[in-house]
Amino acid sequence: MKKIIPLFICAVFILAKPLICTAQTGHDIRQSPGVKAVKKVSPAVVNISTQIIIQQRRNPFYNFQLDPFFDQFFNDFYDSYPPRKYKKNSLGSGIIVDRRGYILTNEHVILKASKIEVILADGRKFEGKIIGSDPKSDISIVKIEVKDDLPAVTMGDSSDLMIGETVIAIGNPFGLSHTVTSGVISALNRSLRINENKIYSDFIQTDASINPGNSGGPLLNINGELIGINTAIYQKAEGIGFAIPINKAKRIMDDLIKFGTVQSAWLGIFVQELTPQFIKYFGLEQKSGVLISQVVKDSPANKAGIAAGDIILQIEDKKISSPQAYKAYLSGFTADDKIKLLILSDGKTKEATVTACELPLASAQQAAFDWLGIFVEDINTETAARYRLNTRNGAVVTRVQKNSAAFQIGISAGDIVRQIGNQTITNLKDFQKAILLFHQKDSVLLLVFRGDHGYYVTLQP
Repeated sequence: MKKIIPLFICAVFILAKPLICTAQTGHDIRQSPGVKAVKKVSPAVVNISTQIIIQQRRNPFYNFQLDPFFDQFFNDFYDSYPPRKYKKNSLGSGIIVDRRGYILTNEHVILKASKIEVILADGRKFEGKIIGSDPKSDISIVKIEVKDDLPAVTMGDSSDLMIGETVIAIGNPFGLSHTVTSGVISALNRSLRINENKIYSDFIQTDASINPGNSGGPLLNINGELIGINTAIYQKAEGIGFAIPINKAKRIMDDLIKFGTVQSAWLGIFVQELTPQFIKYFGLEQKSGVLISQVVKDSPANKAGIAAGDIILQIEDKKISSPQAYKAYLSGFTADDKIKLLILSDGKTKEATVTACELPLASAQQAAFDWLGIFVEDINTETAARYRLNTRNGAVVTRVQKNSAAFQIGISAGDIVRQIGNQTITNLKDFQKAILLFHQKDSVLLLVFRGDHGYYVTLQP
């Protein structure tokens, strides 16, 4: 009997072995976490096709190769010919973040689009409407009108990402719908200088391929949760991809859906570079940080006990190396966010939590005076008589702060501001609104009139 039992067990094992092998080579066993993540999220990934109308001045001598020297003599002649218009199409990606049809994508994907077509994973096509865009963060929200709920992605958390963690990118590179690439997180908190005036900060760097077609698409973790928005703005990158962390994108996304614009985080702080002279003057050991040159009265920073002369070392856990980096990191926050700052004050480090708010419209005039060095008023009977103005169009400069950016470039009382950036200024309220839009920029373009003569000036506070 003792010999029969082992033989019986062996016989059972031998007979069962083909069944076990058959189960292990089935379809289910090959469904890795990555496969499951793609299967879960793919229905929420969309193709975004945009159409841009481009106008070009028509050259009546297009068959001739004119020397640039002679071309200047025909400029007036060219103007009599209507500009030639043509359409340019481009492709991008997006991810459905709300079952009602809200789609998160990059701002540069839909920039200047005259028509937006959204194609769902099931092949249905819809016309897309821009709900709001934020060029500073390269984030935009597009809405499509649907009767039924759509599949939406599950939001992840980008605050606990790990270098080396597996990630998956889905999009439409080169028009190839729903292409999947994978890789790992190569680095965190990357900053990219796109040009002299634009720095994007706090990127996730990955070796998953990201091309113009899957820009705006999702970057997923192995659980199929959205941890970033792929972006292909850095054309020099080869084998390197970048994504906007979802925690940053979500704050901006919520504002765009609710307000149509971003409620910018305002602390009431003006900063400047921490130069070697300042480092020596303050007796500092470290060379990073920015010097607070001014704190606006009754601002969030003022209420948190921050003062001029303090040095900002960190925002949250990010070290601040320059005024540009300070503004870039701050752009990731919105009004009502509680922001932790590490401050060096009177030789001691301390933490300060500042509850950001949107720059109040009533404070815009004072903010412009602190930032640019000009105080303006409406053109009314009194100011028109005081400065001998023959127009009511614009905002008149009534004060110029000594040694300010405006003072150094020659702006004086009685000059009229007609434009800030791309915003036309017809009165004081227009001026205040424009300041709300541009007050965090490193420089701003103004159209200033003195008498009948207008001139553009760039102020760099």
